[in-house]
Amino acid sequence: MIGLIGKKIGMTQVFAADNSLVGVTAIEAGPCPVLMVMDKNVQLGFDLVKEKSLKKAQLGLYKKLNIAPRKVIKDLSKEANVEYKVGDELKVDLFTEGEYVDVSGISIGKGFAGGMKRWHWKGGPRTHGSTSHRRVGSIGSSTTPGRVFRGHHMPGHMGAEKATIQNLKVIKVDLENNLLLVEGGVPGFKNGYLVITKALKKRAKKAAVKK
Repeated sequence: MIGLIGKKIGMTQVFAADNSLVGVTAIEAGPCPVLMVMDKNVQLGFDLVKEKSLKKAQLGLYKKLNIAPRKVIKDLSKEANVEYKVGDELKVDLFTEGEYVDVSGISIGKGFAGGMKRWHWKGGPRTHGSTSHRRVGSIGSSTTPGRVFRGHHMPGHMGAEKATIQNLKVIKVDLENNLLLVEGGVPGFKNGYLVITKALKKRAKKAAVKK
């Protein structure tokens, strides 16, 4: 499950091997130094930050590790049968062209949204004098259960939460510029931070086929 921390640069188009035009997202992925090695996880850092922005305890830790301070820190699961050492740098060549990755980030905030936009409701009748085209409607009986169930789909704040897009194909790996081009869109806004890991479900399918 090891991966990289990255930053969303934006979207563009490239020609694939079969000369088809593919929409891709450019991600600045790594380099990510290893800050800590635990039993099951590896702590990675990304994006340089000024020393004056850190507290003394944080700055002292980086000086002890002899690593330049990083702005973003994430814990990722270890890759099986691989040894990690503090100070090692993981780069974008961790991925190869043609494989699949999962990308996680904070989705773009939409503000307050109605139920039809937020939860894709069908909506109420549009004929015969109905005035409940886009309204919430009934949310519970007065007798049984006599309350509204927790988690009921209602209007409210939309977006600005963790989202993961699975099985995105890696179109190009640019080691020199630390760039990763993946097919399709990824969560978040421009310059938003992302976590890129090797696709979990695709790997599980391959393992099942081998068995």
